[in-house]
Parts: sequence; C-alpha cells; structure tokens
Amino acid sequence: MEEKREKFVRLAEQRVNRALNDLRLIGNLSNRNAYTFTDDDVKKIFKTLQKELDQAKSRFSEADGGSSGDFKL
Repeated sequence: MEEKREKFVRLAEQRVNRALNDLRLIGNLSNRNAYTFTDDDVKKIFKTLQKELDQAKSRFSEADGGSSGDFKL
C-alpha cells in the first residue's frame, strides 16, 4: 500500500509544481507592453482554468470525471 502512496506523492508534487509554473507563465501574459488582449480574453482564460480546476477537484470525490479538452481562445 505504501508504494501507491509514494507514487501519488511523487506524481502530485511534480504535477502541481508544473501547474504552478504554468500559472506563473500565464500571469506573465498580463504584460501590456508585450501583448494585446481584451477583458473578454482574460475572463475566458480564467473561466476555463476555474472550470478545469473544479472538475479535477470533483474527481477526488466522484467515481468518474472527464476533461473538457484543450483550451482555445
């Protein structure tokens, strides 16, 4: 049983750290000197991220779950 726990911890740390890094990179897109974007773009990005986060969270308490696919602006 401990092998499963160790695998979970190892993978969770890797994946969460990768997700945190990617979120920081998304935050870098807020530089208006380098990028042009609308308020609607920002709302769509964060709505999609929140939806996926909510789905991931619910999978820990539900038997099945699914992804909505890749993000597109």
